[in-house]
Amino acid sequence: MTYPPATAESIIEGETPIFIRPPNTDDGWGIYELVKACPPLDVNSAYAYLLLATQFRDRCAVATDIEGEIVGFVSGYVKANSPDTYFLWQVAVGKKARGTGLSRRLVEAVLKRPHQADVRHLETTITPDNEASWGLFKRLAERWKAPLNSREYFSEEQLGGEHDPENLVRIGPFDPTQI
Repeated sequence: MTYPPATAESIIEGETPIFIRPPNTDDGWGIYELVKACPPLDVNSAYAYLLLATQFRDRCAVATDIEGEIVGFVSGYVKANSPDTYFLWQVAVGKKARGTGLSRRLVEAVLKRPHQADVRHLETTITPDNEASWGLFKRLAERWKAPLNSREYFSEEQLGGEHDPENLVRIGPFDPTQI
């Protein structure tokens, strides 16, 4: 798949521009380091982030500053049994870009890609106490004028008793032309 060059957005007026683009092999370690710096996110292996940056690059995005430092990342996939649903796996924004709306911009950048034209629902899992993720999904639902539904998906027991339960959160249907 061919992609246009990275596009730049000034996230905060007068600040350094942020470039949003599909990830590549060279981004794997930077993504890993970013996620490690963003608790309470679960950190996967560096290998997993390399796979996301290569095998799933058409469903993921990185945000970099002018020096090329990765300051944001979103990963996900279209569900095989529900091709109108994008499952957002992780979204991470580094300290220097927090509070700028970068999470929303990353999600929308991925969903605006031509090969995502059939997507009408966005899903993710969120722990009950992850206020940042709940806030993002509520803002997206409001912005897209779409319903938001939630239910328990994985219990604490299913997660080995070492992880808070995860709620399945679903936005949609939404009109992708309105994103």
